[in-house]
Amino acid sequence: MQIRTPAVAGMFYPKTQQETRSSIKNCFLHEFGPGKMYPATNKENIVGIICPHAGYMYSGPIAANSYYAISPLKPDLVIIIGPNHWGIGCDVAAMKEGIWRTPLGDVEVDASAALEINSITSLVELDFFSHTRDHSLEVQIPMLQEIYSHKFKILPIILIDQSYNAAKEIGMAISRISRDKKTMIIGSSDFTHYEENEYAHEQDKSLIEPILEMDVDKFYRVLQEKQVSACGYGAIASTMIACKEMGARKGTLVKYATSGDVTGEKASVVGYASIVFS
Repeated sequence: MQIRTPAVAGMFYPKTQQETRSSIKNCFLHEFGPGKMYPATNKENIVGIICPHAGYMYSGPIAANSYYAISPLKPDLVIIIGPNHWGIGCDVAAMKEGIWRTPLGDVEVDASAALEINSITSLVELDFFSHTRDHSLEVQIPMLQEIYSHKFKILPIILIDQSYNAAKEIGMAISRISRDKKTMIIGSSDFTHYEENEYAHEQDKSLIEPILEMDVDKFYRVLQEKQVSACGYGAIASTMIACKEMGARKGTLVKYATSGDVTGEKASVVGYASIVFS
């Protein structure tokens, strides 16, 4: 069985188990985090979330808000969709089988879910190489390992093709394979990149609005008209479509902040949002 070893441990999050656990704890207790440790006391009927994927020191506290919201749930399968920043491998790739390794241990890829989604749509190819270097999916896994004590499997899906048509086909396929298992869907994306802080807030507010309305047509329209530099827009759209098909009626913005809000360096920032679909 192939092992996907960490590509960004020691950069986006720490290398050791103890330091990673400590870093995640700090994210939850941070002023931009939920301010308390998991699990949450209330069980919402959440079917999917949007999470950022920068280094934990920047976006970890914002991501922790989504993870806090889903911490009481016990999914058997977690489908994680994110952008392929390196542009290597297939246009859309899942993994047929294998292990994802992090400082917190190993998580198994759900081979049956991978084969099923590949049989539903040929758009989703099964390719290990596509996943070898990127951080967008990897940074989500230690968070999942930390909040869940039960055994779960993952289905990683990484996107070069983030077009409207691809997102629609991927989202519909995800909803079909999610019906037979207790599933959580994670769309991994940052929002505006390398703009002044106030401008980033304005841009991202306009793009978050159609996400909360679960309006994919409007989402792509705003994305194009305002040229919002959200890197994982196709992952967001795929998650919206899948969650809507699974019965979610609305998105809720749990937390928004930029790297500038977190660090105080506001001349050139990246935007982060935690959104839950229920």
